Amino acid sequence: MNRTQWAAITAVVLALLFAGAATVASAGGGDSTSESTSRTPSADSADAGFARDMSVHHQQAVEMSFIVRDRTQDDEVRRLAYDIANTQANQRGMMLGWLDLWGLPKLSADSEPMAWMMPGMQGHDGHMGHQAKDGALMPGMATRTDLDRLGRASGKQAEIEYLQLMINHHNGGISMAAGCVKLCTVGPERELAEGMVAAQRSEVELMVDLLHKRGAEVRAS
Repeated sequence: MNRTQWAAITAVVLALLFAGAATVASAGGGDSTSESTSRTPSADSADAGFARDMSVHHQQAVEMSFIVRDRTQDDEVRRLAYDIANTQANQRGMMLGWLDLWGLPKLSADSEPMAWMMPGMQGHDGHMGHQAKDGALMPGMATRTDLDRLGRASGKQAEIEYLQLMINHHNGGISMAAGCVKLCTVGPERELAEGMVAAQRSEVELMVDLLHKRGAEVRAS
């Protein structure tokens, strides 16, 4: 069984475990659990918005990690890419599992990405400040042009492209996760977001160091 299959199986198992934890959290309104966490989140809640948007965000990180895995033989970068792909595939499985548990759609045509972070702050035309650019739906996400360039690179150049893209990707993800820490009401989801902030900040530090070892700098987002 290959790594991709193991990651998929692990994601399903963890999704079920964390969905069960979310069920306990949402059903425990009679004790110390606040009233806000005793209800199933609504489709326009921060809980649902974060789960939807971060699932999309994570999917691109997995995609980029598998691309670079096949474009370099450097053990350090390949190990980092595998860790990111495995971790974010598992977390994506948890978030999609929560949406299933809550009976909510995994995609919402009624709200734009990131709208949950600033409720009521959409412009007069109903749009948020960030506009999709060349396939980049949220801040930090790579564009289609970026992905094409990564796919054509090899060796050291592929490593640099990946690290530059993933640093920006992580920084965008950190902002989203920090938003969930402030706004989400389901305990297990908020705890997951807190873990994302800590882990991705640590990985950003590592990736900056790896870039410097290759004589490159962080690319402006």
